[in-house]
Amino acid sequence: MSDPNERPYWNMEIETKLNTPAMREIQLRNLRDMLRFMYTRSGLWKRLWDRERIDVEKIETLEDFKKAFPVYTKDNLRNLLMTEYIDRLGEGLMSIAREFFCVPPEEIVLICSTSGTTGEPTPYPFTKRELEINTESLARACWRMGIRPGNLIVHAMGLSMFGAGVPVVIAMTQWGVTCIPLGAEAGSDRLLNFLRMLGLAYPQIDGMFITPSFAEYVSERCYEVIGQQASSLKVRRLICGGEPGAGIPEVRKKLEAAWNARLFDGMGLGPFAFVSCDTDVYYGMHFITEDSALLEIVDPETMESLPLEDGATGLLVMTPLQGESMTVVRHTPGDVVQVFTEPCPCGQTGMRIKMIGRTDDMLKVKGVMVYPAAIDNVITGFVPRVTGEFRIVLEEPPPRVTPPLKLKVEYGPSVRSDEERAALAKEISETMSRLIKVNPHITWVAPGSLERTAHKTRYIEKAYEKKS
Repeated sequence: MSDPNERPYWNMEIETKLNTPAMREIQLRNLRDMLRFMYTRSGLWKRLWDRERIDVEKIETLEDFKKAFPVYTKDNLRNLLMTEYIDRLGEGLMSIAREFFCVPPEEIVLICSTSGTTGEPTPYPFTKRELEINTESLARACWRMGIRPGNLIVHAMGLSMFGAGVPVVIAMTQWGVTCIPLGAEAGSDRLLNFLRMLGLAYPQIDGMFITPSFAEYVSERCYEVIGQQASSLKVRRLICGGEPGAGIPEVRKKLEAAWNARLFDGMGLGPFAFVSCDTDVYYGMHFITEDSALLEIVDPETMESLPLEDGATGLLVMTPLQGESMTVVRHTPGDVVQVFTEPCPCGQTGMRIKMIGRTDDMLKVKGVMVYPAAIDNVITGFVPRVTGEFRIVLEEPPPRVTPPLKLKVEYGPSVRSDEERAALAKEISETMSRLIKVNPHITWVAPGSLERTAHKTRYIEKAYEKKS
């Protein structure tokens, strides 16, 4: 018998069907079951759907579903809840939760949240069943990265309340890896000392969950803290998420060289899971949970559904096909993505997405849409003449920016003279103008002067708030 650890997928029954007509049938069946569940178990959704005259029993195709239900953003979902319950706040949140959730609140065993980087944190509750779904999603992703039960994994993302924190730790331990939940809260120095000690006890560290910006910062601090380079710490895989850096070619190149590790890009929580290939070239993140979640793209302005065609770009919209607590159909996290439906050169199944940016971060400069990730890609391409750190300085509330787009950029330690920095600024501006159609004004700042963070990098500096 062949070694089961060598099979291509964790779930051979499901993952071999991804992005096929057979999977469309599974999705439709699971969608109809989910809609019935929500209608019969949530007082809120039953009341809203009755008001809109939506009959879940008449949803017979995926097109029927898209036509019947609106797209929910974080803001309009929050406004909806306030509108529905503003007169009932005196009854208490538990009473309201009983109508919103599809299970009694007492069945919820864990509540975490988004980071709230661009707004108010969004809570994510889990029942025991939903933790099992989360474990299945993570198992599929880890298997594709080459991680197996029994491997050693360090968790260096935020643990406190974050969706990528405790839920990931629970999933890892349930699946069977040795998980060390150090957390980003421990800081770079403690993380480095701990990695050094692990290197003395274990032949290798099979993977480390970490944001790209924190991985970069830790690698910069490494020699100063422990007297050796990050590449010597035996970390085989950087498992990144939470921000778009892992999908940016220059950032990937920089991090893989610094750590001597393979970098993987991942996204998702619960029934939603995306992971990049184990290849030298970045082909995007494979959508690996089509049986438990439905993916769409829509026009960011009109919210009209767009065809899932190879190369199409739109606002990501997701619907859980499995879940019990805070279920929301056609919900967008605010990510603008490009989808790829043709087979991946890596040979693995599943359509793919590449992150373009977030609607919360989008800026408009003379009609041109600009995302921080695109600026990051250009600036990182000039390392080591720059450190890679920058901030977008806004003199007025976004998204509209009066030209020129103002950037603070850290120059590299080797760029010492004003003449060198002036020439470099011109070179960066010309490259940015060519690639993203924006000609910025660059203000140079010293290496290390821009704040580093263990969590998501905040690329925007809101200068207009200091004026008020």
